[in-house]
Amino acid sequence: MPMKHSSSARLVMLALLLSGAALAQTAEETQTTEETEEIPLQPMELSYNASMDKGISLSGSARRILEQQDDGTWRFRTDVDSFIADIDESLIFRWENNRVIPLRYRYKLSGFLIRDRKEAINFDWDNMVVSGHHEGDKFSMELEKGTLDPMGYQLQLSQDIKAGKREMEYRVVDKGDYDTDRFAVVDEEILNANGEEIRTLKAEKVRDSSSKRQSLMWFAPERNHLLIRFLQVEPDGSEYELTINEATIGH
Repeated sequence: MPMKHSSSARLVMLALLLSGAALAQTAEETQTTEETEEIPLQPMELSYNASMDKGISLSGSARRILEQQDDGTWRFRTDVDSFIADIDESLIFRWENNRVIPLRYRYKLSGFLIRDRKEAINFDWDNMVVSGHHEGDKFSMELEKGTLDPMGYQLQLSQDIKAGKREMEYRVVDKGDYDTDRFAVVDEEILNANGEEIRTLKAEKVRDSSSKRQSLMWFAPERNHLLIRFLQVEPDGSEYELTINEATIGH
């Protein structure tokens, strides 16, 4: 019989999903990158609503902002504000040859009746060293070519789907170690978002055949491949869902 999550644990999981931090986990290998025409990034500001289990709405929301800085680098940030947890997650990166080149990643979770969590990752591409700390434990290791961080790979995924790729694999540094995350576009669906029908490409995280967890994402090709919906189904059958509320692109 599967173990049920406590209400507090479920709400923490939802807060993590709002930030996107719970998408990472799994296997091994590096990604190959094809040379294609340059796809420019566009500044954007997005907001998402959240629900859990049987569509129960929560007073939780997430705001994601992508903006270019004066020095040419980009800043990608997620702010989560909910009654159970607040999350501040950010990434400074370069966008080169259709690739996210992470420079500095920061993550902070704090809330009511939960333990605070912090993570920092610094990427030294000149010396090929990645270092930082996770919940107080410091780490330093060799930086592999093409490595991404817990936020950067999410942006890379949407841009790769935009470029026409249908199977993606990313080497990701998280919690002081390397993971390999695999994704595939599996279907095309029409979603109703805020009373409007939107054509989407449905992607899923590829997991071991024995895994009962599902992570599904819907991207809108006619909307700059924005993430319109995210659904995670846990092994016990409980569901966590994000749906887009508002989007501003190219401001």
